[in-house]
Amino acid sequence: MSDIHSSKVLIVVHDWGIEETELTRPLNDLRQAGAQVTLAAPAHEAVETVRHDRYEGSTVQPDALLSDVKASDFDLLVVPGGTCNVDHLRINPDAIALAKDFAKAGKPIAAICHGPWLLVNAEVLGGKTLTSCRYIKADVENAGGVHEDREVVVDDARGWKLITSRKPDDLDAFVDAIKEAL
Repeated sequence: MSDIHSSKVLIVVHDWGIEETELTRPLNDLRQAGAQVTLAAPAHEAVETVRHDRYEGSTVQPDALLSDVKASDFDLLVVPGGTCNVDHLRINPDAIALAKDFAKAGKPIAAICHGPWLLVNAEVLGGKTLTSCRYIKADVENAGGVHEDREVVVDDARGWKLITSRKPDDLDAFVDAIKEAL
């Protein structure tokens, strides 16, 4: 890819239940590094994050609607976790189409914790090696992915790069791997 200053990153979320640090760390760290980062959600209202899937977190204003963004306008897709966030995102037709389009175009996708659930429903995990939170390991494997319990896994199989991490404790390695992909 190009250098981070000319990179365009898309982060996709639902409107509630996003694990706070899994959104704010990539969003803020990539912006501070010089990337152009767009946060897309189903509506223009502020999205609500949570801490540890249960405690109220901060709100973040999205920049765009999921229905208005296209993979062709971005260099990399980020899918934060949060059980409720991804449980809703993985059935959103716009989010599914974006994940499919990024993979088809050979563009990197980064997903943390429950984030790979979107990729399960987008049917793009066959033949990929990845990690995630332990709760969706069976879903990943049933979708044809090979699950490894590691801090970060980067897989280039099938013509596109997949960057995955397990949990918020892995955010340093996750964000570093995203920066390396840009």
